[in-house]
Amino acid sequence: MSNLKDLTWEHHQEAERQQFVKVLMSGKIHPEFYATYLWNQHMKYDLLEALVSVTSKVNHIEDIYRKQYILDDFRELWPHENPPKTVASTLAFVEHLKGIMHEPELLVAHMYTLHMGDLSGGQMIKRKVPGQGKMYNFKGDVQQTKTQIRELVNDDMADEARKCFSFATDLFKELMEIPDVEHYMEQTD
Repeated sequence: MSNLKDLTWEHHQEAERQQFVKVLMSGKIHPEFYATYLWNQHMKYDLLEALVSVTSKVNHIEDIYRKQYILDDFRELWPHENPPKTVASTLAFVEHLKGIMHEPELLVAHMYTLHMGDLSGGQMIKRKVPGQGKMYNFKGDVQQTKTQIRELVNDDMADEARKCFSFATDLFKELMEIPDVEHYMEQTD
């Protein structure tokens, strides 16, 4: 059994301490601000899930792929023709994935980090966000899905999982620095 959760705990905690997470969990996040987050998440999941699906490592896990649900949530909330800002850490994450695209174990480390978050904390988040929150709805048994993901990981994936948490931390910080963030905060007070 892997100790990946313990090996990445400090990075996980650092991500959760970010101000954006507090806004997200407040239940008062502005729909367009949340949509900006979803836009950035979709870019990450889109490439990650495409790369992982080719390896067939996760294809047996029912309803694991999230990118279409994230896009649906985004479209529900984003009223503008042009997309929101793509932050630097999202672009860096995409470039990082391109650099490891032929290393299935490393890709699974990212899938573990992101998708376990959706299966765990995401279950609390879905009650706090505007819109339907489809990205957090899983058709299969959540505990079984977690077990299936855990069966794919090992302790050697810790460094890559930590990188994924670092990208998430950077995303949360950069979202709080976008030019319109004050407008979004005024809407939630």
